[in-house]
Amino acid sequence: MTDSKLIRNFSIIAHIDHGKSTLADRILEITETVSRREMLDQFLDDMELERERGITIKAHSVRVLYNSKSDGRQYIFNLIDTPGHVDFSYEVSRSLAACEGAILVVDATQGIQAQTLANVYLAVNNKLEIIPVINKIDLKSARIDEVAMELGSVLGVKEEKILKVSAKTGYGIEEILERIVTDIPHPDGDPEGPLQALIFDSHYDSYRGIVVLIRVVNGSINKGNKIKFMVENLTSEVEEAGIFGPDMIEKELLTAGEVGYIITGIKEVGNIMVGDTITALKNPAEKSLPGYKKPKPMVYSGLFPIEGGDYENLRDALGKLSLNDSSLDFVPEVSSALGFGFRCGFLGLLHMEIVRERLEREYGSKILTSAPNVAYRITKSDNSVIEVKRPSDFPVQEKILKIEEPYVGATIITPKDYIGDVMKLANQKRGNFKDMQYISPERVEIKYAIPLSEIIVDFFNLLKSITSGFASLDYELLEYRLSDLVKLDILVAGEKVDELSIIIHKEKAYQMGREITQRLRKLIPRQNFEISIQAAIGKRVIARERVAPYRKDVTAGLYGGDITRKRKVLEKQKSGKKKMKRIGRVEIPQEAFMSFYKLDVKK
Repeated sequence: MTDSKLIRNFSIIAHIDHGKSTLADRILEITETVSRREMLDQFLDDMELERERGITIKAHSVRVLYNSKSDGRQYIFNLIDTPGHVDFSYEVSRSLAACEGAILVVDATQGIQAQTLANVYLAVNNKLEIIPVINKIDLKSARIDEVAMELGSVLGVKEEKILKVSAKTGYGIEEILERIVTDIPHPDGDPEGPLQALIFDSHYDSYRGIVVLIRVVNGSINKGNKIKFMVENLTSEVEEAGIFGPDMIEKELLTAGEVGYIITGIKEVGNIMVGDTITALKNPAEKSLPGYKKPKPMVYSGLFPIEGGDYENLRDALGKLSLNDSSLDFVPEVSSALGFGFRCGFLGLLHMEIVRERLEREYGSKILTSAPNVAYRITKSDNSVIEVKRPSDFPVQEKILKIEEPYVGATIITPKDYIGDVMKLANQKRGNFKDMQYISPERVEIKYAIPLSEIIVDFFNLLKSITSGFASLDYELLEYRLSDLVKLDILVAGEKVDELSIIIHKEKAYQMGREITQRLRKLIPRQNFEISIQAAIGKRVIARERVAPYRKDVTAGLYGGDITRKRKVLEKQKSGKKKMKRIGRVEIPQEAFMSFYKLDVKK
């Protein structure tokens, strides 16, 4: 049985692109967990998409053996590399639930960023021991002393406690490993007690079923054990238990404090929930572990297969992907224009983009993504409260008592030279200023309360643009607040097209209506009769465009005679076009929807 006093469980947390994965690479290299011949950059980022974009999307676990220089003993390190983008903060929270400590990495050239602060708060809330590390000290543009001062003031630690390393060259990595031994506490679970294991991740293996990643808190688990999933109330038998080293290695026993995996042969996707507690069937634990709450989606969008026959494949693909990504939420939906699909909930636009790309690459699904929305809370005139996740569910204006929309607390860290531009952008996006403070003589932290609908589309890109790429953004859901919102309907030839309707603030409705009608005029093919494209709020039309009809020259065959001959033929053509317009239907081609959704509609 493994001695829990020789185990250290820790995560590497940081803002995006501050060197988490490179630091993990050096730790694997120095401890000889991976040979130089097998070593790749971003070794733990096993998805092609992660390497392409240079970001970590999934948390990755690996067991490392380290021979300490200080006491000569061999320690077991369970390292979990985590994502850095705000959309994947749920992955970080899941990893931290399985750890006793965290290495906080800060880029020496960029300093503390918004997500750095968010990760610090997550680690503090989980009562973890934090080891502060300044990375990339080998670069000429490194501001080591300034960043050390920032980090010291944020964490309340002395600057000499902050490690200064270069993950690229390997300088200072040995010192980090020694600090893991001395600073991070060992797990304190009871190996003889009733089994309690936290599920912190899972993924689907097409041959073996669901592979469940666990942290054993109390007791032990081995092959042949009869186990129970406490929240789902599901029983099963362990077919295999093991560790990631970094490949899956079967072990006889996983005991208190260890991180590893189990395979039970369960293949039904909906049966295993991340955050659930596993216990023994014979001698069960009295209560489940305090898991973390399922993350609440912030952005909703429709996913529709381009080929109608791919609906079943898309459903299976979403089910398997949700195993690996517990924040993905989906329910079936039907659209008159796009057919059968799913209304999916995401944590942000990057999360939505990554899910779409993973569905296409890993499962071969060709899909169309509809425009993103947030969830609004509407109180109707009969005092009933509904949550609206798509514009087609929006009730008529006369039946609405009040509308509330989600606001987020946005934290922006920027160089002081851009304060004016950042505040101007936040005010344009209906932001309410909350606080501003300097974290160093050159950098400032600005806090705003901003509607989520204003953040999800283009706020981050505009922020990077006006600050030359120096600003960083982090946000978390605050509350729902009263807002003056309306549903903007799009009518083509007098008929509403629900797929193009949007919910928008009243002040921006006219501008948005003009933009949408102008774009649709270019996308809808001409017919033999005039097509009107209108943007309307309720029964009031606020913008209108027309698609001109094809016109046949009916007078070409006439010659000579009185002018009334031509007038008679033209009048006949005019009345025919009126009749055609009255009874004619406009079929909007799917290509028009696809082109429309690919365009970034500015608010």
